[in-house]
Amino acid sequence: QVQLVESGGGLVQPGGSLRLSCAASGFTLDYGAIGWFRQAPGKEREGVSCISSRGTTDYVDSVKGRFTISRDNAKNTVYLQMSSLKPEDTAVYYCAATYYTGSYCPSRYDYWGQGTQVTVSS
Repeated sequence: QVQLVESGGGLVQPGGSLRLSCAASGFTLDYGAIGWFRQAPGKEREGVSCISSRGTTDYVDSVKGRFTISRDNAKNTVYLQMSSLKPEDTAVYYCAATYYTGSYCPSRYDYWGQGTQVTVSS
């Protein structure tokens, strides 16, 4: 079974930083893609970033230059380093995975974590 566990969320002041982790089990990053999504109350789920099995990354425009996605294949863990956080970044952040070996991020994900809350507030 594939299991994804997010961690690292919390309360941070505007301008602060957090690093989210997505620990995957039953899943090999060499043959899959990981995406980070977020959802704020009353809003649709939004794709934030992704990394393919080839290491190709992508970001939504609103986080470019502030967020960095990376992976540690040996640990089967994907990270989302978030800097210069803004109140509008407040949301529950989810990681998702799917088996996909293409050079770009897929549009569909099969496995989802439970999410971790990120709150950016003064």
